[in-house]
Amino acid sequence: MQETPNLGVTAKLVLVRHGETVGNSSLRYYGRSDLPLAPVGITQMEAVARLFGKERFELVCSSPLQRAFQSAKIIVGQNHPVMIVDDFAEIDFGLFEGLSAEEIRERYPEHFAQWNKRRFDLDYCYPEGESRTAFNSRVLRGLEQVFRSWLERCIDGLAGTTLIVAHRGVVRTITKHLTGLEPQSELGSVQILALEGNWRAEKLDIIAEPLNGRK
Repeated sequence: MQETPNLGVTAKLVLVRHGETVGNSSLRYYGRSDLPLAPVGITQMEAVARLFGKERFELVCSSPLQRAFQSAKIIVGQNHPVMIVDDFAEIDFGLFEGLSAEEIRERYPEHFAQWNKRRFDLDYCYPEGESRTAFNSRVLRGLEQVFRSWLERCIDGLAGTTLIVAHRGVVRTITKHLTGLEPQSELGSVQILALEGNWRAEKLDIIAEPLNGRK
């Protein structure tokens, strides 16, 4: 990963994790499964849209998976262009794909034990899936693509705000790379990073309240 380009002192990066999906992504490990938002996920993204109101985003980027793209469109409006970044797809969970932690333990007890022991190791690879090292590398490659497109939109050194809507692993990898911090990044949460010489976390793990408390 190259050094972060100088985007100007006004630059902000908003990272949003998509909302809840059909099949309960809060309970299951969905990586490459291409699932749409559930009704509660739509409500979560509508809350994020209200949080930003009429905020002007210089660039809006999304994972290629529909739960992220659908979330981005709800936030910025159906007519707003969204740049798809293929490298922002979630990690490939391999044999664990679509399973709950309990199901993984029951079906693959040896893999489950190894996963619990080494899940945070960079060289850990999901069985028949992707390693964390490979995942982190491609996410940062995607971030470089975003920065290049962002720079092309800068006017008089003013970079404005860019929005990225993606997955938990993507949001956490980008935030940690730029600020050294690793947010929880629950479904529907928002991270706001600001560039003032160096990137800093302005606000982390914001949860927008649904209208009238509706969930």
